[in-house]
Amino acid sequence: MNVPPNSEPESQILTVPNLITLVRLLCLPVFVWLLLGRENPLAAGALLGVLGATDWVDGWYARRFNAVSNFGKIFDPVVDRLLFFVSIVAIIIAGAAPIWFCIAVLVREVALSLATLVLASLGARRIDVTWIGKAATFGLMFAFPGFLWASTDWALQPFFEVAAWVCALPSLAASYYAAGLYVPIGLRALREGREARAAGE
Repeated sequence: MNVPPNSEPESQILTVPNLITLVRLLCLPVFVWLLLGRENPLAAGALLGVLGATDWVDGWYARRFNAVSNFGKIFDPVVDRLLFFVSIVAIIIAGAAPIWFCIAVLVREVALSLATLVLASLGARRIDVTWIGKAATFGLMFAFPGFLWASTDWALQPFFEVAAWVCALPSLAASYYAAGLYVPIGLRALREGREARAAGE
């Protein structure tokens, strides 16, 4: 989608990356239906893998074609978190992945979500997602399809079980490392937000 010449890309809402993110959000109920309604982990895993890939696509498109928007900087991480919460809970219910791993991912996501809300309520400026946090999320979004594909009895089950762990463990470690990086970033954002608010008064 081309941005009009006199408009600022960051102020746009109807951009290609935001539309891709919206499609990802609308596909979430389909994933739950495939996994829990149809009990089809292969199809559910395929859809989850596509959703993970499109998360990279919308970010790449936004940077490549100058389509980064302020709305997208908020909308995309929110959809990422919602996708994580709902899909992991569905996977736990289906018993398709190790529960300790699912809980470890959920604990990190809950902690970051709560910290984001607290910082926002205290007047912190918006915090952008770090590249290592994005990479960890990307890896986890491929680990879970691997677990889904390894949860059913078929010829490639051993391969996907190994592949799932190869993606899962480094990505989980990276996600907690990224969470630690957000501590000084969050404190700085809080200080800068308060300074900006004080300067405007």
